[in-house]
Amino acid sequence: MSEKVQAIMDAAERMIRQGGYNGFSFREIAAEVGIKSASVHYHFPTKEALAAAVAHRYTDRFGDAVEAEKSSGLNTVAAWRRVFQRSFAEDGRMCLCGALGAASRDLPDEVAAEAKRFFEVGIERLMASGMTREEALKVLATLEGAMLMSSALGDASSFDDATKELA
Repeated sequence: MSEKVQAIMDAAERMIRQGGYNGFSFREIAAEVGIKSASVHYHFPTKEALAAAVAHRYTDRFGDAVEAEKSSGLNTVAAWRRVFQRSFAEDGRMCLCGALGAASRDLPDEVAAEAKRFFEVGIERLMASGMTREEALKVLATLEGAMLMSSALGDASSFDDATKELA
């Protein structure tokens, strides 16, 4: 992936995490990256294609981060918690797929499918560690909800308080 494509996707990810699917435009991304809007369109013909690519990359990177935490000795749930916690602490923004998932009924199908993939992959990985589907759903719901509450309250410690039983 070229540096320009990477920069476009990074800018889109920040904007989506901050304001959801409707929180970005090609013009804003181009301005942030320092290119023309036509260059964004060259790499991503539609907003849907860009958002779907960003969500796909986010899911893969998130999974890789969880695996890295597990390899450092954390159990699966603690690893998921740590990755959510670190993500929020870095910039105070929501989980990209949580932000998209909250509006999934209003999203283009391609984008909604990628947001859904994040949760399906999460459920599968948690179940692979020995959890039931119900337990996996509870863990993801707790983590996403804690991130939402922390964002709304403007208080990162709320995340820790809401998820300490998962640690």
